[in-house]
Amino acid sequence: MRIVMRLDRVMADRKVTSIDLAKKIGISPVNLSRIKTGKIKGIRWSTLSAICTALHCKPGDIIDFVTDDEAGQLGQLYDE
Repeated sequence: MRIVMRLDRVMADRKVTSIDLAKKIGISPVNLSRIKTGKIKGIRWSTLSAICTALHCKPGDIIDFVTDDEAGQLGQLYDE
């Protein structure tokens, strides 16, 4: 099983740019990019909450837990 980030999809659905979201939640665009690509070891609850508040979504809308096969099909192989 793998954790995959779907933040980019939610942002696209809501027509929110990375720069705009980073400003709204108070983090750098570089750190937001790391979150979007799954190149992080963890995420603070306060950051996750700020993202969900800004995008009017639930954590499960941007983070998913899928099988290795599903993750491979998505091209998003992120370790837990």
